[in-house]
Amino acid sequence: MDIRYSCNQRDFKRYTTAETRAEFLIEKLFAPDEVVAVYSHVDRMVTLGIMPVREKVSIDKGIDVWHSFGTHFFLERRECGMFNVGGAGKVTADGEVYALGYKDCLYLTRGVKDVVFESDDPAHPAKFYIVSAPAHTSCESRLIRIADAAKKPCGAAETSNKRVINQFIHPDVLKTCQLSMGMTVLEPGSVWNTMPAHTHERRMEVYFYFEVPENEVVFHFMGEPDETRHVVMQNEQAIISPSWSIHAGAGTSNYTFIWAMGGENQAFDDMDGIPTPELR
Repeated sequence: MDIRYSCNQRDFKRYTTAETRAEFLIEKLFAPDEVVAVYSHVDRMVTLGIMPVREKVSIDKGIDVWHSFGTHFFLERRECGMFNVGGAGKVTADGEVYALGYKDCLYLTRGVKDVVFESDDPAHPAKFYIVSAPAHTSCESRLIRIADAAKKPCGAAETSNKRVINQFIHPDVLKTCQLSMGMTVLEPGSVWNTMPAHTHERRMEVYFYFEVPENEVVFHFMGEPDETRHVVMQNEQAIISPSWSIHAGAGTSNYTFIWAMGGENQAFDDMDGIPTPELR
């Protein structure tokens, strides 16, 4: 498991492009029949990619759970949310089988012990994108299909940010300990996300970009509002955003991204907005 230690905003100002990418960018999340895991010391969030092809893959395959977390199994003191961004697949959690199609979401609460992933068709494997946060209470595991997500249209074609925010793991949809996740879909002709930009001192985020067309990229903007940096991202890559950083992006095409948040609260209006002309 790749471990990323927390970076503060003062040191970040001196980072090179390579150092910025090494600290925050998760370049490759999916490998056949493997678990790719990145542990961030920013709110102790874990980002995982699991692509079962020929095997059924356990969530802790290749991870020394005791050494990494001091627990006997991965979700002993954690919760997680996952989206399937590939072919049809299944997740078996303590004997309960959940079938996930493209863009379906599954929340697993603290205390779920055995979690196994499989694909329906090895030629079109499922790709499970997962984010896990520490949890201090148990809730109820639940499958949320894309059709059942709370949909919030926003933006406009005139400002190149017409999009739909799909809320899945969200206080208005289901109860969790601290984790929130959703999916934002940009319409053709729109490229900007999360503008006007903002920060939220009490929460961090992880962004996962996908449905980025071949030969296109997303410019993800981060850093303090008065001294921003960008990271050029490709399809199926994720980026860690600490609480002091803005998190916004512009693509050379429209795209989709999954956001995951964890921290002190789940109040989505608890943010500090930055007027766009004040960005530097």
